Amino acid sequence: MRLPSLVFAIGIALVASRAWAEDAPQAGPYKLMQTEKVGGEGGFDYVYADADGRKLYVPRSGRPSGRVNVFDLDTLKPAGEIPNTNGVHGVAVDPASHHGFASSKPVVMFDTQTLQPIKNIDVEGSPDGILYEPATQSIYVLSHRSPNVTVIKASDGSIAGTIDLGGAPEAGASDGNGHVYIDIEDKDNVAVVDAKAMKVTAHYDLGGKGSGPAGLALDAKNHVLFAFCRNPHVAVILNAEDGKILTTLPIGNGVDAGEFNPATMEAFSSQRDGTLTVIKENSPTSFEVEQTVQTKPGAKTSTLDTKTNRIYLITAEQAPPAEGQPAPAQQGRGGRGGRTVPGSFSILVVGK
Repeated sequence: MRLPSLVFAIGIALVASRAWAEDAPQAGPYKLMQTEKVGGEGGFDYVYADADGRKLYVPRSGRPSGRVNVFDLDTLKPAGEIPNTNGVHGVAVDPASHHGFASSKPVVMFDTQTLQPIKNIDVEGSPDGILYEPATQSIYVLSHRSPNVTVIKASDGSIAGTIDLGGAPEAGASDGNGHVYIDIEDKDNVAVVDAKAMKVTAHYDLGGKGSGPAGLALDAKNHVLFAFCRNPHVAVILNAEDGKILTTLPIGNGVDAGEFNPATMEAFSSQRDGTLTVIKENSPTSFEVEQTVQTKPGAKTSTLDTKTNRIYLITAEQAPPAEGQPAPAQQGRGGRGGRTVPGSFSILVVGK
């Protein structure tokens, strides 16, 4: 081989090696500790860990109606089921009243101790994301269609009101002091809501740094927001008090959920490409990608157990697409519309 050719070949090898290193999972304290194949049919979206009640809620869509499968958070053994949750996407729990709510249509209110349904709550729009707001003891049901938020009193299931966010919400987080932050996927901003007044007080624009925010995490103590975006694949980190963009950091492809753990000062984002990005908050103005954990393809939603500091994700294996059809990753949400391998649905546990 002539010298110029040799130099060229070495250069190509170095570039390939560098690209592999950037894409490869990073070494660190977190690892995939457990994969529990629990099976069951139907689509899936958000997973929710009730750290106080020690239950894991896994909504499963299907016909003629959906259901919520419930597992013991410590053993992952089946703990029960909440039936007749049509088009369900997620679950939120009020730990004080022991009332749970499924973002179905109608919204199903249930007892978290007995798992018995309490009532159906008729709502408008298309229930999707859902969260608990502790300052007002309310449940926020998010919808891409108007009304964008339906606020339900957790104590009795009555509707307190609705909120217009000016766009399609994906995920939300409460600071526990009456402020709710909700990322607006089609407007590339974060809406700030006064929980007591049930009104939007500000929109924090992402400034072209990221679009399609799909996951949101909040460090309530230090007033830091992590908006996890799909295009490009970045976390836009903002000051929660004024919306100032602090920095951006790379994450994986296909994010759909995020969490912040105040015990470890880490934010997590889960991606469809089979990665979990761990961002370390060194200070309220200093952040770094601490680790990229390899999970499983399709595991785009996650939840944090604040008692054990473990992250739970859900996914299912996808069969090769039929001839002429798009790949499963291009179809539907959370296995909806994809060619899911029967019985392959699994719960993943990531921890140290």
